[in-house]
Amino acid sequence: MTALQASLKGAAKLSLNWTYLHAIANGVSAIDLEALALRNLHDARQFVREYGFDLDQPAAPALIRRAHQEAVAFIRATFLAPAQAALIPPEVATPDDPLQLLVYASLHCQQADARRLWACAVLKVMHGIFYIDNNLKLRHFHAIRAQVFGTLDEVIRHDGGRHYLTDGELCLPLLHYDRKDNKGRNSILLKLLQKAAYLAADIYDHLGVRLVFATRCECLLALRTLQRAHLLSVTNVDAGRTRNTLLDLDAAKQVFSKYRAQLEHADGYPLALLRQMDAELAALAQPQTRCDNPHSGSGFSSMQVTVRKMIHVQQLDAAPEQDYDVGFFFEYEIQLMDEDSYHRSLSGPASHAAYKQRQVDTARTRVFGRELLRWIEQQPQPAPPPA
Repeated sequence: MTALQASLKGAAKLSLNWTYLHAIANGVSAIDLEALALRNLHDARQFVREYGFDLDQPAAPALIRRAHQEAVAFIRATFLAPAQAALIPPEVATPDDPLQLLVYASLHCQQADARRLWACAVLKVMHGIFYIDNNLKLRHFHAIRAQVFGTLDEVIRHDGGRHYLTDGELCLPLLHYDRKDNKGRNSILLKLLQKAAYLAADIYDHLGVRLVFATRCECLLALRTLQRAHLLSVTNVDAGRTRNTLLDLDAAKQVFSKYRAQLEHADGYPLALLRQMDAELAALAQPQTRCDNPHSGSGFSSMQVTVRKMIHVQQLDAAPEQDYDVGFFFEYEIQLMDEDSYHRSLSGPASHAAYKQRQVDTARTRVFGRELLRWIEQQPQPAPPPA
């Protein structure tokens, strides 16, 4: 065995990639990098091995190639106009070996090199695809969905063509009940790409429900109903992800205290009284602005609560003495809205379509980067189709 000897000499000139080291040392997101730091295809293979793919296994190259093809198709469909599809260089769009993109993404030059810029963009999207394909929670999604909605179905009941929220005592009629069973693959990928933390952040709205009531005061009573049914508690709510632009609780408390006795003694369902309470609440309430989502449009009002639920799945390799299923926490969303807020969300800046477009714009900017966006702007515009 050769003895080790301290040395700073190597076959190549001693140099440091300051940009790359800065990113590692200071926590710069991978999606915001404009280049990698690989020297050749040998480096690329080592990079891929440490990333998690054993290229000696026959399935690994096929998985990488499939992710590359999906990434190119996603970029063309989501971030480019149809006439811009050909802007991606052939050696990036259809490489002989997708690992070559890692080398292209490491090219250092002063001018904007199309191969480097496009390779970086495609690799960023591939990174998101690998995250989705290797997320263990998503692999157990059928069990998660069954357990989450099994609990919700105990309090959200359907009768006579209408849904109701009930804990066995109060029974609140819903104007609309929207159930999100699963977030589509492209939608998950888009959300990952536009998040500041990139893949370090989870996606919290794979599953969820939107409960729309006639009034904001009913939304307050819905909170009470969900709390009494133990779907919401201080131990299972992700406080950091609560978004309330709907209810001023101090003003709501004042209005509720004034009308509580009338609510208790009302005959039938007191919708008129609840609307009267809403009018007073609107006059007293301060604007609620706790919303950290940069893509939410002005005028969008809701209460959005992220709930942690322990999910149980069978563990195939459990120890013989372990007689219980493995559990992990999964987070889903409950959103409350009143009728007016719901109608505002259907059009204009507060609409879902406008929200989605803002997400696309953010993700496109982060995936492409400033250099590639400038390069795209400088390319000749395609000729319009013949009349």
